[in-house]
Amino acid sequence: MKIYADNAATTRLDIDAFEAMKPYFLDDFANPSSAYNFSKNVKQAIEEARRTVALCINAQPEQIIFTSGGTESNNHAIKCFTAQNQHCCVVTSSIEHHSVLYACENSGFEQLIMPVDKYGVVTNEELKIALDKCCLKTSPFSILVSIMTANNEIGTIQNIKALSETVHSYGAIFHTDAVQAVGHIPIDVQTLGVDMLSASAHKFNGPKGIGFLYSKNGLLQIFHHGGGQELGMRAGTENVPAIVGMAVALKKNVEEIKHNTEHLLHLTDAFFTILKNSDVDFILNGHPTERLPGNLNISFKGKSGEGLMHMLDLKGICISTGSACDSINQQVSHVIKAINVPVEYREGTVRVTFGKENSEKDAMDVANTLIKMIKI
Repeated sequence: MKIYADNAATTRLDIDAFEAMKPYFLDDFANPSSAYNFSKNVKQAIEEARRTVALCINAQPEQIIFTSGGTESNNHAIKCFTAQNQHCCVVTSSIEHHSVLYACENSGFEQLIMPVDKYGVVTNEELKIALDKCCLKTSPFSILVSIMTANNEIGTIQNIKALSETVHSYGAIFHTDAVQAVGHIPIDVQTLGVDMLSASAHKFNGPKGIGFLYSKNGLLQIFHHGGGQELGMRAGTENVPAIVGMAVALKKNVEEIKHNTEHLLHLTDAFFTILKNSDVDFILNGHPTERLPGNLNISFKGKSGEGLMHMLDLKGICISTGSACDSINQQVSHVIKAINVPVEYREGTVRVTFGKENSEKDAMDVANTLIKMIKI
């Protein structure tokens, strides 16, 4: 038995995306920056992918910059904004991805980290307190707020529209790390009102090593200097196959969001029903309803999440204890601490994230096997 239930870490490459990528490895392999005709189809493929990605989030093509993934996109947004402001103030939350937290910490400017409530929600009240503090020290136009759309560990979805309205009422700039959200819940940058947004293809069945950054015109400086690719914002020969694959995967996932959501909610219900009907002592972390479909973060009293993960691995089941990006340091995550999970439950935290290819049987098998391992 092999069951993959760690889709928040990465997803299987969509077959249509794979097929779309192949010609740009084998046939249309020219450098898109070259001047001869052989390069024209390649350059056109990049721009068509840019139009597709933009359409999927209701942006303009010239507002999409292709990057190597979510980490680079987050770093680009934060470091470039702070580099062009002499007296900057950066506001973020205690449950952000480390690529945001560390970029803010190393910006050289004051960093305000907002607390979240027990569900991992950033409240407008806390945001206003942070913005008021920043306004005492710098101009509102030099304030950057970065809050993730949906948390990668506990799945909580933020009210980005309301938060961005508050940020803009102060005259500040708003960035959102939407790596876990894009392709899984509807994302419309116009409705959300964000100034910048980060995404990563391998989270929505695209290839690894490619992502994008949405930015309103004029907000960013050049991140990579060189040949002037990516609208002059990111130099370097483009990863054409990955760009094409990302666009195909994103378009497909966006078109299937309703169906995928219904399927994933069915799987989580099946999983959770088995867990609730057992006699194991657990708590569900994150918001009970405003959460990513398929994401279940659970803490078991007096257990070792790392131990449970390894025992399930021996049974052919892949789950995690938290963010895959922090798997080297197996410890209680900063997210679990931030939402104040009771101490006796913290070390027993695991994350089960189902994807569109999982079946109801997968969900039931993971739940039943997990219960057996807990009772050993």
